[in-house]
Amino acid sequence: MHITYHVGFHDGGIAYRLGDVWSEPFRTHDAAFQAAKVAARRQQVEGVDTEITYQTPDGLWHSEYVRGGDRPEADVVDG
Repeated sequence: MHITYHVGFHDGGIAYRLGDVWSEPFRTHDAAFQAAKVAARRQQVEGVDTEITYQTPDGLWHSEYVRGGDRPEADVVDG
């Protein structure tokens, strides 16, 4: 799997997003870009196998088992 963080204008500053979810705004493009790179690196760190629960945009809750080594490739782009 591959995911992409996008950096752009949001909420009076510059933020990054994954899909439709935005980070907090930063004062500079460089600060937002660096924060997005940190988030992308964290996505690729292996963890432990675990059960996760999350809410989808339609308001439903889901639980699933995830492998700690099943991490996406992640990158950061402007726009």
